[in-house]
Amino acid sequence: MLSKNQQKNICQLSHKKHRQESGLFVAEGEKLVYDLLNSGWKADQIYSTEPIQQTPYTLISFSEMKKISHLSSASPILGVFYLPYYNSIEKTHKEFSLVLDNISDPGNLGTIIRLCDWFGIKNIFCSSNSVDCFNPKVVQSTMGSIARVRCHYVDLHTLIDDCDTKVFAATLDGSSHYRESFPSEGLLVMGSESHGISEALLEKIDHRITIPSFSRRGGAESLNVASATAILLSEIFRS
Repeated sequence: MLSKNQQKNICQLSHKKHRQESGLFVAEGEKLVYDLLNSGWKADQIYSTEPIQQTPYTLISFSEMKKISHLSSASPILGVFYLPYYNSIEKTHKEFSLVLDNISDPGNLGTIIRLCDWFGIKNIFCSSNSVDCFNPKVVQSTMGSIARVRCHYVDLHTLIDDCDTKVFAATLDGSSHYRESFPSEGLLVMGSESHGISEALLEKIDHRITIPSFSRRGGAESLNVASATAILLSEIFRS
């Protein structure tokens, strides 16, 4: 049985402040929990409504699970994991990495993390005003990819200034991405859903690219940032 204090602490992990103070975050669902465990992530507690094997756990009722779940429909298994500590940030950019400026929607960030996992991108560099990657909604939408992609929250201006490889910015007024030859090393900067890349950061980037629209009837004004990221990464890794 869960105590009221345990329930309270798990529910508070929906807040970034509490995650940072406790050093813990929540992952729900069998695939997600086992992806993290199989990747070597350390669990503080595993709760399950059914008997499970291979890992220590606490058996609870489904009514108790609903009280601690961060989902609209509770999963049979919930894990409380320790936040990872990345002891170094790869700033040499000897591979292609993604940069995210003020991405606020948890679903978009989660989808972008999955995309990076698909294309083999290991590191995402996020602005401090982007949504926390260990937000329960972000973690859930990564479908386990959070175990394989590292999100670093850094000063993007310093990151760009220190970068010695090509940096691309996704904008509405750049050259067509179909005409660009992408190197094997570099950075792709994606901006917020509503405002794009901040002007101050954009001034530091010389290579601006855009996804051309083929609509003849006006069409959509812009693409969802996760959709745009998928299109651009597909072209970058095509060759």
